[in-house]
Amino acid sequence: MAVELAAFGRFVGDWRVQNALYNESTRQWSESALLWTFDWIIAGRGIQDVLVDEAGTALGTTVRTWDERAGWRVVWFCPRAAEHVVLTAHDLGDRIELAGVQADGRPVKWIFSAILADRFTWDGWCSNDDGETWWHEQHMEAQRLTR
Repeated sequence: MAVELAAFGRFVGDWRVQNALYNESTRQWSESALLWTFDWIIAGRGIQDVLVDEAGTALGTTVRTWDERAGWRVVWFCPRAAEHVVLTAHDLGDRIELAGVQADGRPVKWIFSAILADRFTWDGWCSNDDGETWWHEQHMEAQRLTR
């Protein structure tokens, strides 16, 4: 189980994030700086993160738990935007791929890539046609601050 927990365990600590978010309605990208903090929960059987904006306001949280029968189960909550996403995750070594469904029923896929000890990239994709096509919704470049 230690190997499986390392998939997300390697992110434990604080990260400075350059965030780019696409607004589907306006078709515009906006940029912001965020703090992304990951930590162990449930006696080391899970990882929770919290995303915070520059003003110190929590934007949302993700809870990831390891289930020996099903693998990684992941849930993202953003009450301010009424977002709730349920996903599963697969560690592919140099990247982690997550697939799931938003509260509105649209499929999403999230990808952690270019993972190194001090940095990683995260991209979020959404589909409006049940996965036939995908549009890039969010891009984050993370740089480690602490372990």
